[in-house]
Amino acid sequence: MHDRTISRRALLTATAVAAAAVTTATVPAAAVVPPPHERAPDRLPLDRHDPRDRLRLLISRMSLEEKVGQLFVMRVYGHSATAPDQADIDSNLAEIGVRTAAELISTYHVGGIIYFAWAHNTRDPQQIAGLSNGIQKAGLAQRVPLPLLIATDQEHGIVARVGKPATLLPGAMALGASRSPSDAREAARIAGGELAAMGINQNYAPDADVNVNPANPVIGVRSFGADPEAVAGMVTAQVKGYQSAGIATAAKHFPGHGDTKDDSHYALPTIHHTREQWTELDAPPFRAAIAAGVTSIMTAHIVVPALDPSEDPATLSHPILTGVLREQLGYDGVVITDALGMAGVRQKYGDDRVPVLALKAGVDQLLNPPDLRVAWNAVLTAVKDGELSERRVEESVLRILELKERLGLFRGDPYVSPRDVDREVGTRAHLAAADRIADGTTTLLVNERGLLPLSRRRERNLLVVGADPASPSGTTGPPTTVLATALTELGFTATALSTGTAPTAARIEEAVGAARGKDAVVVATYNVSATSTQRTLVSALAASGVPVITVAIRNPYDIARLTGVTASLAAYSWTDVELRAAARVIAGRARPKGRLPVPVQRADDPARVLYPIGHGLGY
Repeated sequence: MHDRTISRRALLTATAVAAAAVTTATVPAAAVVPPPHERAPDRLPLDRHDPRDRLRLLISRMSLEEKVGQLFVMRVYGHSATAPDQADIDSNLAEIGVRTAAELISTYHVGGIIYFAWAHNTRDPQQIAGLSNGIQKAGLAQRVPLPLLIATDQEHGIVARVGKPATLLPGAMALGASRSPSDAREAARIAGGELAAMGINQNYAPDADVNVNPANPVIGVRSFGADPEAVAGMVTAQVKGYQSAGIATAAKHFPGHGDTKDDSHYALPTIHHTREQWTELDAPPFRAAIAAGVTSIMTAHIVVPALDPSEDPATLSHPILTGVLREQLGYDGVVITDALGMAGVRQKYGDDRVPVLALKAGVDQLLNPPDLRVAWNAVLTAVKDGELSERRVEESVLRILELKERLGLFRGDPYVSPRDVDREVGTRAHLAAADRIADGTTTLLVNERGLLPLSRRRERNLLVVGADPASPSGTTGPPTTVLATALTELGFTATALSTGTAPTAARIEEAVGAARGKDAVVVATYNVSATSTQRTLVSALAASGVPVITVAIRNPYDIARLTGVTASLAAYSWTDVELRAAARVIAGRARPKGRLPVPVQRADDPARVLYPIGHGLGY
């Protein structure tokens, strides 16, 4: 992270011009930086004192409502800050009570915005840059002008909000399989640089959870693996990579979401680790993130009785967030909640109590409450009634403003240039680096009779079947087509047939029929369970006599539930970059270098390990 001082000129832009733009103007898709002659001189009497003193002076000019607003990071619909599509205006009015992002900022003074593909924030890089510039223009048009933190979840792999033509890179568990911190750091540097060029200055990554539960429905391949020290090394590398690109990071999900069978989006999970187990298993990646200078830490909506016997979710737990995170681990940066619309944080308390309890627990930023009006007014009321002190609110506002300062948002103008988007996003060099990094991740688990690599003379005619889950970013896939296309480009004749994550008997029969006369069949599997008909598909294909190659396109545990497989690989995601890498391994254009970062247990006896951490075959 670069240490940058606050520029006098940057604290205020032309308030009158910007305010008019917020209420009446339409920001183009690739909004440009306001020219110098439109910017007003400073009105804040800043001097050369300690940056904290200058920020405290800024806070002293803010009303209580403005201070409370800084605590919130909110979703908003639309591709433009001032002129979204009518459908997005309708969604904003229904969910937030405002029409646009600019109106959201002027009404609630929010400190941050989070981008989602489903909110139509991320159509393409130039549009994203324009939206970001419009948001910053609205922030600087306020009575006390403040730039915003603009964030997203761009973990890569199975969680990506920004898609092609931006560079998509291997996700966490794939990088864990590469065992290369340098590749993890380079991936974060590339990803961070592209986000920064689009005006996204905070990424909710890396995932610091240690995934020790194969049944974990929400983390899985979002984790770097099951070994705490290996995960800690990868977390360190990614924190440094992102922050070298000027991007704020958020290690998540504290105190550790890796050993649960429940998804906190839909339930309130409980972690049954003892305090000693937590210290040995869950804590090391967060300690490493703090040592690496992580700029924010995201909380988990999970219960950890060993750390807080009240059984409050960690997001609302003073013993966990203040006692453990701040006092025991010595962390004094920004603490942000996971999304407050998730069931895990709403089951015990109402939406009016959750934000207040989170702040009392030690949180600084409140992410995406289901009803902003309710949450915002609840915090205001808590301060006015004396439940929360204004000084406590100001402590969090100061941390948030310090983060904005570290990102350089008070230095110069917080705008981005359309030219920088073209120079930085999805470049040929970045795409080539993504392919190179992906080549080190594919893991070969099984290779009976040395089937792989396939020979274009012996196994020229291929069928690719299996699951076609929707692209994480909406811009890649479908997986079977990507695999078939990649294999064809590598000199084979490959045909794709999507059979889905739950193939019917008719679809299985169709696949077996299509496999007749083929030299091999590639099956893309997706989180195969004990009752999954994907198992029936693989068995039926194997029974037909054709060699079957499975590619696990999400969790690598699928092989434990499959029979009759001749060869099996783990790709860890179904984005194009990882599927193409798997195709190169199948075709022998790349050697399988990945090693399992998690153990694969036997399906019939989970106490026994089928393939240990570090397993991986080579050519």
